[in-house]
Amino acid sequence: MKEYALVYRNTLTAGPQLTSEQAAAMMQRWMDWMKQLQGKGHLVSQGYRLEPFTGKVVRPDNVVTNGPYAEIKEAIGGFSVVKAASFDAAVEMAKGCPILTNGGNVEVREIGAM
Repeated sequence: MKEYALVYRNTLTAGPQLTSEQAAAMMQRWMDWMKQLQGKGHLVSQGYRLEPFTGKVVRPDNVVTNGPYAEIKEAIGGFSVVKAASFDAAVEMAKGCPILTNGGNVEVREIGAM
């Protein structure tokens, strides 16, 4: 089995705010999905949530700029690492991600050896 990164993206535009009940329901869907992946032996790392409005970009010659970029329309909200028999199997796992229910998307990337 190979390892794949599932990178969670969503728009930066301010959409409707979730009520506390809606936010709790969304969090529960995420926890259920992660438990399902773990139960099937696919979850390598639950990963981390990334703050959308903080960061720096380091470029050649030690140039440091603010990031993420002001002109982007979506941000990486976090990532997880899963293992799957194939790239297509990893894509199938991503199809169950709760972020897809509120306008987000999942980028699936194979993790290569260094």
